[in-house]
Amino acid sequence: MLKLTCCNDIRQFASPARAQLLRSITRGIERECLRVTPQGRLATTPHPRALGSKLTHPYITTDYAEALLEFITPASPDWAWPLAFLMDVHRFCAQKLDDELLWAGSMPCTLGAGHDIAIADYGSSNQARFKGVYREGLGLRYGRPMQTIAGAHYNWSLPDLFWQEWHTCCQCSGPLQDFINTHYFGLIRNFLRLGWIIPYLFGASPALCRSFLQGRSSDLAVLTPDTLYGPYATSLRMSDLGYKNHAQASLGISFNSLTEYTRGLETAIRTPDPYYAELGVCADGHWRQLNDCLLQTESEYYAAMRPKRISPHGERPAKALHRFGVQYVEMRLFDLNPFIDIGISQAQCLFADVLLLTCLLQDSPPITSREQSENDENKRRVVTRGRQPGLHLLLCNRERPLQTLAHELFDDMAPVAAMLDMAYGGTNHAATLQGLRSQIDHPDTTLSAQVLDAVCSQGGFFKFAFGMSKTHTQSLKATQPDAHTQSKLQDSVQASWRAQQTLDATPQGSFAEFVAEYYA
Repeated sequence: MLKLTCCNDIRQFASPARAQLLRSITRGIERECLRVTPQGRLATTPHPRALGSKLTHPYITTDYAEALLEFITPASPDWAWPLAFLMDVHRFCAQKLDDELLWAGSMPCTLGAGHDIAIADYGSSNQARFKGVYREGLGLRYGRPMQTIAGAHYNWSLPDLFWQEWHTCCQCSGPLQDFINTHYFGLIRNFLRLGWIIPYLFGASPALCRSFLQGRSSDLAVLTPDTLYGPYATSLRMSDLGYKNHAQASLGISFNSLTEYTRGLETAIRTPDPYYAELGVCADGHWRQLNDCLLQTESEYYAAMRPKRISPHGERPAKALHRFGVQYVEMRLFDLNPFIDIGISQAQCLFADVLLLTCLLQDSPPITSREQSENDENKRRVVTRGRQPGLHLLLCNRERPLQTLAHELFDDMAPVAAMLDMAYGGTNHAATLQGLRSQIDHPDTTLSAQVLDAVCSQGGFFKFAFGMSKTHTQSLKATQPDAHTQSKLQDSVQASWRAQQTLDATPQGSFAEFVAEYYA
């Protein structure tokens, strides 16, 4: 039974008139993917000039490694538009890659030595150098192979009119932004409790190339000489082998309030770590990392979901959040779907909408350290052995079957799906839930199981992912965006180069002063 927050008046959003407020939910997608050679090796070429300046282009950039492309859609209230725009960007980029391919999987292609993985280079301005040094620091701290992992992020926010209506329903007298902050953080806490359902349903990295480990040992099984896998794994990308920072485990950053969260981030970027200090920050004019603290910047905190605010004045993320409040949330648990050319499906987006709205509308008490340990353990169990028969998760210090908890969650989500379907018309959300629910009792039908079956049948992870990469890239090259979109994207390339030229021509102070001002 869905336990609604604040007051029962929230049920009024299930009425046809108020449900319309949900039509203005905005969504944006960020998709990362590697560029690889025609032989499936990591590309060593610079970011293609035909794609624009990766420093200033609004839709096409790189993430950590020079070969790790990142495609970004603007936010839109039309739930189908981000996927359509993402497809256009993929088609546009595929035309510019010459003979290179877009890698289909979250885990990378066969890698050589870690030091051969080039870090993204953004240019000579202080802003560009800052991004480059940050990435060099990540390579020192976690190893460069980790900077070749790819995923998809889902950015999500509710419209102002929804918040105003809910604020009124609850008869709150405080500032509206405080109300918004409180409930976005409630959403995040519930997502930390329930987000394990994402890798269970959509995890797509149960296997990887042995080369990713760079000689490190693991408890993974051997499938082929070059492929390691977890027999019941769903998302090795989200396990300790992927985007996991052991140094961050002791940070204790709290999502119980905006103040606690931003205070925790501020502390982390100012607390020296002995190991990072030993690595050194700057020697003989060469910067190895931005600082020797637990975090170089707030972005280094790898949470499953993060509150975000685009600052109008360029403040650091924690300062912008503290000053202006939460604008949207960024959900970071989606693996790339290797069977889809753009890496993310409509079903993932529809499911995310229902789950996030459910997390918002449920009661969300503060998370204690004990509960956070449970949340972390549940996520670990699902990403490493989520399809294991009889798997149990933790709830209030008790072991409960994953299937039971998943069915209860789907029961809670059903009225929210109906609410969204009333807002948009049709049955897309309810039908998506119904289609996915069968996977709870049949884990062999989940995406990770399908990927593992394909990996096994094709003789290893590389053969499977390389084959999908060739198929997708060829398909994307075969169809261009329409003439208007093609022209818009081409114009954005030229505009990005003009923007970078302007930035490069602007007089720069010393880089040390630029870094110091960032932390001021």
